[in-house]
Amino acid sequence: MQQPEVWMRGPVDGIPALLQPVAHTLLQAKEELNAAMKDFPETLLWERPMGLASAGFHLQHIPGVLDRLFTYAAGQSLSAMQMEYLTGEGKQMEGLTVNSLLTALDTQVEAAIARLKITEESSLTDFRGVGRKQLPSTVMGLLFHSAEHTMRHTGQLLVTVKVLKGNN
Repeated sequence: MQQPEVWMRGPVDGIPALLQPVAHTLLQAKEELNAAMKDFPETLLWERPMGLASAGFHLQHIPGVLDRLFTYAAGQSLSAMQMEYLTGEGKQMEGLTVNSLLTALDTQVEAAIARLKITEESSLTDFRGVGRKQLPSTVMGLLFHSAEHTMRHTGQLLVTVKVLKGNN
C-alpha cells in the first residue's frame, strides 16, 4: 500500500512548525529519488539525453547544494572541501555509482533534518550573507530555497530517468 506524500503524513518529529514544509519537501525528494533510481542501470548514470543534465549530476548536486545552503544558514563560510565538491559536481569520477550517490544524498538529507531540529524559529529572519559577495538572504530564505532547489532537481532527474529508460 502506497503512503500519502510526506506533507500529508503529519508533522516531522522535532522540527519547528515554521520549518515543517522544508522537512516535508526534503523527505519527499529523498523518497522519490530513491524510488526513481531503483534498478537504474549504471551505464546510463552519466548519459545526457538531448543535452539534459545527467542523473549522476543531479544526484551529486543535491547533497552539495544542501550542504552549502545549510552552511550559509548557520552563518558560516564554505570550506575548501565544500568548494572542491562544488568543482567536481557533474563530473564522472571513479567510484561514483548509483548506490554511492544515493547514500550520499540520503546522508545529507538526514543531516539537513537534524539541523532543522536545532534551528530556532526566532532566528528565521536573521540576515545571512551568501557567497563571497555576501548577497543578502535570511536563515528562512536559505532553508526554503534548499527545499525548492532540491525539488527542482528531483523533477529534472525524474524526467531524465524516464527518457533514459525509454518511458518503461
